[in-house]
Amino acid sequence: MGTSRRTSSDTAQHGTAAPIPARKAVTTFDAASRHERIEGKPPLIRVMRRLITGGVGLWARVSTAVVRHLGWYGRVDPYVGYGTERYSRLICRTVYAPEHSKSGARTRGIWGMLAIPAPHREVRIAIDGTPLETMQVGSSEVYDRPDPARATPTEYVSSDDAGYLDLVAEHRLSPGVHHVSYRVPRRKPVSANLFTIPAGSKVGIISDVDDTIMVTQVPTLWKAVYNLLFLNPRKRAPVPGMSVLFTKLASLFPDAPFFYLSTSPWNVESSIRHFIADHGYPDGPLLLRDLDPRPKTFVPTGVQHKLEFAEQLMGDFPGMRFILIGDDGQKDPTTYATIAKRYPGRVIAIGIRQLSPRESSPLGSVSGLSSTQPMPVTDVPVFTGTTGANLMKTMLPYLERYVAGDAAPTRTPPRA
Repeated sequence: MGTSRRTSSDTAQHGTAAPIPARKAVTTFDAASRHERIEGKPPLIRVMRRLITGGVGLWARVSTAVVRHLGWYGRVDPYVGYGTERYSRLICRTVYAPEHSKSGARTRGIWGMLAIPAPHREVRIAIDGTPLETMQVGSSEVYDRPDPARATPTEYVSSDDAGYLDLVAEHRLSPGVHHVSYRVPRRKPVSANLFTIPAGSKVGIISDVDDTIMVTQVPTLWKAVYNLLFLNPRKRAPVPGMSVLFTKLASLFPDAPFFYLSTSPWNVESSIRHFIADHGYPDGPLLLRDLDPRPKTFVPTGVQHKLEFAEQLMGDFPGMRFILIGDDGQKDPTTYATIAKRYPGRVIAIGIRQLSPRESSPLGSVSGLSSTQPMPVTDVPVFTGTTGANLMKTMLPYLERYVAGDAAPTRTPPRA
């Protein structure tokens, strides 16, 4: 993908730019299906989820009172956005923080997980210096009731009960990397990149993070918890050879955007962002998960989360075909096969990194047993390997033939 950036000089060329209209995105939490709603669950599950939701709410109220007594106030944590030449998706979160704290700092996961949301904070947003003009009407049935007094364009938008803002900005931007600034009262503006995908891009790469590009050992719960919460973020280990594979994919498809789709929470976005940069992976938006229990839907499962964002990307880029990369330690094989089935012709290939028995099970190194998933049965070619080098041996030749127009689908999973 190109790296052109629209600057203030571009705005000056066309005179004073009009404000960019923006609206709140309708999320699955706003319009939950009957299968996702708590009311449709068995009585015991409903009771347990209500207890957890109530406990999280109580913790938020108590912790908020404590940090406000300490003099903390709202800060905005911006996340990398993406979009087309017609509109952009922007996400940020407002949290309580000390006066001299900095957004996006590299911290241990435990501090990110203990972030205290600062709800209903006014956030002023600008893209390349042009402000967003927003319509704040609440988010229907989940958080805020519609407020008629706010049903007019304003220069700011308020975060929800969990501190999140999920916006769609409607505008015209040139392809490339743009600059988005976020500002809340009493704080200096903070910024994040906005990846504007060219309309002509025909290929995109969607990759998992945990155990696909970064070693986290998710199947072994205690190791995954330690790696996520307590491990020094500078000591996170990359999966061998995966950054080389991704670099070769970027060379083979120079206009292809990279989307990192993970079940990790937004709370650790900054540490994953630093990891991607430190280990030479192509930059791109992170699509992570909100772990705050919601009144109507609780917490989405990892599979549900990945399917929702994959469907969003399919809708955002209807002319784009995707390469899906994941691992067999969670449910990526089944999830990716489901995506390929739902969107026939939209998936070029699936790459699955195979975990070793030691990675996939606490007793794997002793018993030789594995708790990983079998490879999916699908019409889309599936390539497997334990490292990026293994995947390159079979996946890259196929993709090179695809670029040359000679690739033919096969149901037989090539193995390195």
